[in-house]
Amino acid sequence: MLSKSYSNLTLEIGTDEAGRGCLAGPVTAAAILLPEHFENTLLNDSKQLSEKNRKKLRPILEELAISYAVTHIFPNEIDEINILNASMKGMQESILQLNTKPEYIIVDGNRPLNGKLGMKQKTGKIFSEEEIQFLKSIPNTSIVKGDAKYLSIAAASVLAKTYRDDYMDTI
Repeated sequence: MLSKSYSNLTLEIGTDEAGRGCLAGPVTAAAILLPEHFENTLLNDSKQLSEKNRKKLRPILEELAISYAVTHIFPNEIDEINILNASMKGMQESILQLNTKPEYIIVDGNRPLNGKLGMKQKTGKIFSEEEIQFLKSIPNTSIVKGDAKYLSIAAASVLAKTYRDDYMDTI
């Protein structure tokens, strides 16, 4: 059973990515804020779910989420900043798109979320100083295998995977 919260704060968001180990296409990241009393017995790490169940969960998550956002980081930018930085940047961009300011962020993985803010690059979104300060102001924790431990990270995992799969189906 997945845990509802890491911090016990109401506005805790989860974030994750998909496509980091792939040879083609974008890395896709998602951030999601679930309602405090959200429950779903099917939700799990997207890698543990069938395609059918991921597709079944996506509209449920989109409808019930307080806020969510998905970002693609494309190969030209990945080549410039590397895949790890692209994954982190995608999560950061998704957080900036949310319509609710989070109190806390839980991140799937083993790297802090804002370790690489304000990178010098030629492609993709360049963060403003205000966006950098906003992201730095939100406490966050990275959790190894967090998508198999926390509802919001699992939900972000499902969104990232399904949006990336949809994109890859178009090319």
